[in-house]
Amino acid sequence: MDFTPTEEQEAARELAARVFGDLATHERLRAAGAGTDAELWKALCAAGLPGAVEDTGLLGLVLLLEEQGRVTAQVPFAATCVYGLLAVTRHGTAEQRARLLPGLRDGTTVITGALPAGGVVSTAHEARGRATAPADGGELRQGRAPNPTTPGPPPGPIGEPLLPASGGESLLPVSGGESLPPASGGESLPPVSGGESLPPVSGGEPLPPASGGGRLSGVVDWVPWLRDATHVLVPDADRALWLVRTEDAAAVESVELTAPWSAGRLVLAETPAERLGAAAERPGAPTEARAAAHDDVLAAARIAFAGLQAGVCAGSLARAVAYTSVREQFGRPLATHQAVQLRAADAHMDTEAIRVTAYEAAWRFDEGLDAEAAALTAAWWASEAGKRVVHAGQHLHGGMGADLDHPVHRHFLWGRQLDAYLGCGTELLAELGDLLAKGDPS
Repeated sequence: MDFTPTEEQEAARELAARVFGDLATHERLRAAGAGTDAELWKALCAAGLPGAVEDTGLLGLVLLLEEQGRVTAQVPFAATCVYGLLAVTRHGTAEQRARLLPGLRDGTTVITGALPAGGVVSTAHEARGRATAPADGGELRQGRAPNPTTPGPPPGPIGEPLLPASGGESLLPVSGGESLPPASGGESLPPVSGGESLPPVSGGEPLPPASGGGRLSGVVDWVPWLRDATHVLVPDADRALWLVRTEDAAAVESVELTAPWSAGRLVLAETPAERLGAAAERPGAPTEARAAAHDDVLAAARIAFAGLQAGVCAGSLARAVAYTSVREQFGRPLATHQAVQLRAADAHMDTEAIRVTAYEAAWRFDEGLDAEAAALTAAWWASEAGKRVVHAGQHLHGGMGADLDHPVHRHFLWGRQLDAYLGCGTELLAELGDLLAKGDPS
C-alpha cells in the first residue's frame, strides 16, 4: 500500500486548503447559521474541485474532505461527491452520466443520499414505507434519526425554493390500498392506484416502466444536505438505488441536526424515480445484482465521511494545542503539564488511526480491491475515536470549551454528528464481525 498522494491529488488538496482557509472563517460560519455557505460552494465549484474527484479518485476525495473538516465548512461537498459524482460515474448509464455529470461538476446539480447509517435496516419496526416499481417493489427502510425534527419551510438548493413543508396540504396518494399520514398534521390520505406512465425525471418525455422508472413511497426521517439538493439517491428494500428529484417529493421538511448540515425530512408518496444504471438492470434482475451498486456506494460513503471526521478531529486538536500553548496556569503554559500532554497525545493517536484507516480503505476502493471490511473499519474508528478526540479538544479548552460561540465547539458538534451518521461503534463492529465470520478464514 502506498498512500503517498499523486501530484494531482496533492495539487487538489493544496487548492482546497486555500479556498477553505480563505472563506470558511469563524465569522462567516457564524453568519451562515445552520445553512450552507453558497459563496463558498460557488468558489469550490469554480475552482473545479468537485470535478477533480473524477481524476483523483476516492483517496483524493478523502484528502479534500480532510481540509473541509479542519474548518467545518458548511457545504454539501461530501454528499454530492459520494452520492452524486462517484455514484453516477461508477454505476450510471451513459445517458445518466451525460445528463448529470456536467451539473455535478459545476455545482448546479447537488445530489445527496438517503442511505441509512448502518446499511439497509431489516427489522420490521424500522420500516418507513414501501417502494413500488415495475417488477420489483419492497419496503423503503431507513435507520434511526439521532436528533428530533424541527419542521418548517426549507430553503431550496443553494438559495432556490423547494416544495414547502407539508402543513395540512394534501400529499400524493399511495397505491396498494394503504393510506399515508401527512408529514405534519392533517388527515390521512385515501388510497388510490394508477398505472399511467411516469412524468419526466429530468426533462424530456415521460419514462415508461420499461426504461427503469418507478414510483417510491415512504418517509426518511433525516437526510443530510437535503435542503440544498436537487436530487436524492434512495435505496429500496432490495437495495436497488433510485434517483428522485427533490422538487418531485411530496414534502421536504427542515430538520435541525447537531451539526449545521442543512438536513431535511423526505416524504415520498408515489414519487417518480429513475433507477441508477437502469439500462443495465432490467426488471427481474437478481437481487445480488441490484444490491452491488448500493454496497459500493455505501462503502464509498463510509470511507469519505471517515475522511471528513479525520479533518474535524485534526482541526479540534490543532485548536487545543494552540490554546494550551498560550494559556497559563500556575505561572506556566497549560501545555507543559503532563496530564495535558497525555490527553493531547491520545487525541493525536486517535486522529492518526482515523486517517490511516480511511486512507487504506480509499486506496483499496480505488484499486478495485474488496473494500467492504476496510470501509467498516474506517467508519468504526471515525465513530469511536472521533468522539473521543472532539471531547478531548473541548476538555483541553477548559471553561472556554463551554462557550457555544467558540470555534472548538463547532468541531465538537460535527464530531458527534458524524458519529451518529456513520452509526454507533457497536453496530459497526457487529456488522464487521458478521462480515469477517462469513469470509475465508485463511
